Amino acid sequence: MAAGQLTSVTCFLPAYEGLKSSTTSSKVSSVVVSSPLRRSLTLKSTRGLVVKSATTVAPKYTSLKPLGDRVLVKIKAAEEKSAGGILLPSTAQTKPQAGEVVAIGEGRTIGEKKVEIGVKTGSPVLYSKYSGTEVEFNGSNHLILKEDDIVGILETDDVKDLKPLNDRVLIKVEEAEETTSGGLLLTQASKEKPSIGTVIAVGPGLLNEEGVRTGVPLFPGNTVLYSKYAGNDFKGPGGSEYIALRASDVMAVLS
Repeated sequence: MAAGQLTSVTCFLPAYEGLKSSTTSSKVSSVVVSSPLRRSLTLKSTRGLVVKSATTVAPKYTSLKPLGDRVLVKIKAAEEKSAGGILLPSTAQTKPQAGEVVAIGEGRTIGEKKVEIGVKTGSPVLYSKYSGTEVEFNGSNHLILKEDDIVGILETDDVKDLKPLNDRVLIKVEEAEETTSGGLLLTQASKEKPSIGTVIAVGPGLLNEEGVRTGVPLFPGNTVLYSKYAGNDFKGPGGSEYIALRASDVMAVLS
């Protein structure tokens, strides 16, 4: 391809701040394209390419009522500082997984039994990281999600106090080995992700076809082996690591 047929095109993509996308575009390194492709990239198609991560509800709507087993959660703001007080850039801020329930649906019917939503309005909850649909409503970010996507109720700032819902299990993760079997010190990057931990709390179990909770075959204090890449990871105030996962992701009890 002749050098005279090459040109430089600059594309713009959104910069995300926590869950809310910024209206300021971030410049991406230039790419080289041939003349025919350059002609198809018009000024109209490349200017202001901004993607909003949330559906915005117009101010004329003052009420949002979830249907069925869905729940509306007001998202907690992303942490702007690290545990050590260092100001975090928007790209390093952790995506929130906590919020407050502000509205609930009417529940669902299993067989002939009406089952209400298991959380109440005002409950502080943790939810699965990539669940639900984000909605900007009344000037705040919210999430509409199914009740089953809520991991548990957390009324304090310490994840060890989480009350799991449904078939969720809260596990304190065993600390990773600091050295190899030969005594070599492992770097943080080379430490193997643990898949063993101690059960801290369990949920009431899933609903069967008759609308009755089936329970969970695990108990606080059990040392368990679980699927390595299952569940949602959380970190306690002291740096301890926890994971909340479904009981079906627990593979064995160790003793």
